[in-house]
Amino acid sequence: MSLPERHWLYHVPPAWSGVSPYFITLCCQLRGPDQLCLPSTSEKLLTAVRHYHDAHRWHVSLWLLMPDHLHALVSCPLDEDLTKLVAAWKRFTSRDAGIDWQKGFFDHRLRADESFEEKANYIRQNPVRKNLAATPEAWPHQWSPSR
Repeated sequence: MSLPERHWLYHVPPAWSGVSPYFITLCCQLRGPDQLCLPSTSEKLLTAVRHYHDAHRWHVSLWLLMPDHLHALVSCPLDEDLTKLVAAWKRFTSRDAGIDWQKGFFDHRLRADESFEEKANYIRQNPVRKNLAATPEAWPHQWSPSR
């Protein structure tokens, strides 16, 4: 028995990106209340993600919003500094969507021996673990190039 083909599996970053993707987490200053998954806010945030992706500022494999934080798998060009890039995105979304972000963010570069799909599945299961969606596919507050 074979598994069904999934269209959301690993997306190869373009040649201009760094060696391996980062697993990043950004948190709202106030934890708990839903700030990111309100429909108009979610749309603004995901539009900004898509804009940076289309402008080749970064390559997003997966970007998922939770009510008070987000997780992403992202690669950036070799000439971009991830810290400055995320800071610029946070400044823009703070003004555009009114999000008060915590300073800094968590980032972890995936090593060669780490499974990209393991990290992607962990991210996709987050809304399911929190009882916000029945399945990862049912969660509307996510973006990847194939969606």
